[in-house]
Amino acid sequence: MTAQDALYDADLYTDEDFEEADIVEWYEARPVTVPAAVATGAIIGAFALGVLTAVGALALMGRLDD
Repeated sequence: MTAQDALYDADLYTDEDFEEADIVEWYEARPVTVPAAVATGAIIGAFALGVLTAVGALALMGRLDD
């Protein structure tokens, strides 16, 4: 059973609804632009978070070995 069959079987729509359907025009989305300052801040923030995670993991492993 396909999705079309399910719609017809559910009796939610009549044939007239499909004949009078509006035409939808799809447009290509604009490319996402990010200012250089925001991109730089995101990269630096991600790097800092990685460093903190690594230092925290090393600290925990050092405490577990004692």
